[in-house]
Amino acid sequence: MRSWKVAIVLAVMSLLLAFALAAAQEPVRDFAQLNTRLKPGDTIVVGGTSGVEVRGTLRDIGASSLAINHTGPRVFQADEVREVTVEKPRSKGKWAGLGFLGGAAIGAALTVATMDDADAAFVSRSTAALIIGGLLGGAGAVAGLVVASSTPVRTLVYRAPDPASRSSARFSVAPFVTPRAKGVAVAYSF
Repeated sequence: MRSWKVAIVLAVMSLLLAFALAAAQEPVRDFAQLNTRLKPGDTIVVGGTSGVEVRGTLRDIGASSLAINHTGPRVFQADEVREVTVEKPRSKGKWAGLGFLGGAAIGAALTVATMDDADAAFVSRSTAALIIGGLLGGAGAVAGLVVASSTPVRTLVYRAPDPASRSSARFSVAPFVTPRAKGVAVAYSF
C-alpha cells in the first residue's frame, strides 16, 4: 500500500514540475524585463507594430528601447515592438545522432523483416542488419546535420500586451467536486 502512495506523490510532483517548466518559458509582457531574457550578441527577430520583422544581432537593450545590427545600427522604441524572438542554432550532434538512430533502426528492422532463409545462406540476418542499419544510419546522420544547419530554433521572449484585451477587473466561476465537498469557486481580481 505504501508504494502506491509514493508513486502518487512522485507523479503529482513530476506533473507540478512540468507545469513549472512550462510557465518558465512564457514570454515576458513588460519591455523593461526583456533584459532578463536577452544579452548583447544574441540573434533576434523584432516584430514591429507595423507588421515588419527585422532580424539582427542585439547591440544594446534598455528599459524603453533596444538596438540591433541589421545592415547598420537600428533602434526600436518599446511602443514600436510587438514581439521579440531569439534565434539559436540547433545542436548538430543531437540531430545527427537522432538521424543515425532513426536510420539504423529502420534499416535493421527492414532487413530482418524482409530476409528469408534463402538470403540467410549468403549472410546471416544479424550481419545484414548491421550493414544495412549502418548505411541507413549514416544517411540519417547526414539528414540530421542538414536539418540542424538549415533551421534555427526560435523562442518567443517578449510579446507586447494587447491594448484591446486590457481590462481592469476579472471575474471567474468554476465548479468543484471532491469526495468530501461540492461547491463553486469564485474569483475576482482587479
